[in-house]
Amino acid sequence: MSKQALIDYTLHLADNTLVLAQRNSEWTGHGPILEQDIALSNIALDLLGQARMLYQYAARLHGNGATEDSLAYLRDSWDFKNCLITELDKGDWAKTTLRQFFFSVYQWCLYRQLLNSKDADLSAIAEKALKEVAYHLRWSGEWVVRLGDGTGESHQRIANALLDLWPFTGELTTPADYEQTLAAEGIAADPASFKNEWLDKVSTVLQEATLAIPSGHWMQSGGKQGKHTEHLGFVLAEMQYLQRTYPGSEW
Repeated sequence: MSKQALIDYTLHLADNTLVLAQRNSEWTGHGPILEQDIALSNIALDLLGQARMLYQYAARLHGNGATEDSLAYLRDSWDFKNCLITELDKGDWAKTTLRQFFFSVYQWCLYRQLLNSKDADLSAIAEKALKEVAYHLRWSGEWVVRLGDGTGESHQRIANALLDLWPFTGELTTPADYEQTLAAEGIAADPASFKNEWLDKVSTVLQEATLAIPSGHWMQSGGKQGKHTEHLGFVLAEMQYLQRTYPGSEW
C-alpha cells in the first residue's frame, strides 16, 4: 500500500467536507426561515465533524508534527484536493440546496462502500458519517423538489442553479490516481463504480422536481489534483485568518 496515496485520499475526503462546511456556514443567520437556517447550520457542523475525524487520521499518517489544525489551516490552495463543486460561491438558496443534494448523494454512495474498507479507520468514519448523510440527503432532496415543483420563480432559480452546477458534478465520480490505487487494494471507494447509482438517484429527484438534466457531456475537473477556481482562495483567506494571525491556535 502506498502511504502517500492514503494520505492524499484522506485529505481529499477531509478537504471536501471542510470547504463545503465553510460554504454552508455562510448562510447562518441568513436562511429564508429560522428552521431551515438552523437545519443548514447543523449540516455544516456535521460536515465539519467529518472533516475533523479525517484530518486527525491524516495527521497520524503524515507524522512530522502534523495536526488537524495544520492540515486544515496552514496548507495553501494548491495543496487542497477538494472537488471544485464544494468551493463555488454559495449563490442563492436554490444553488446551495442543489449543491448539497448532489454532494449528499455522492457521500451516500461513497460511505456505503467505505463501510467495507480494509482500513479500519476509514470504515469507522464512514459508519458514523453515514447516519448524518442520510439526513442531509433527505433534507436537500426535499428542497430540490419543493423549489423545482413550486412557483414559477422558484423553478427558474433552481433550473439556473442546475445549469451552473451540472458541469462540476462529473468530478465527483471521476477517480484520481490515488483513488484508483487504493480502490484496487480494497481501501478506497472507486467513485467510477457508483457513477450510475449516483446518476439514478439524482435523476429520480430531478424528475420529481420537473427538472431535466442538462445536455452535453463536458465536465470541469482538477480539484482532486490541486487545480482550483478563484473561489477557493477567498474561502481559505477567511477560514485560515485566525490560525495564520495567531499561530498555534487549536480547533
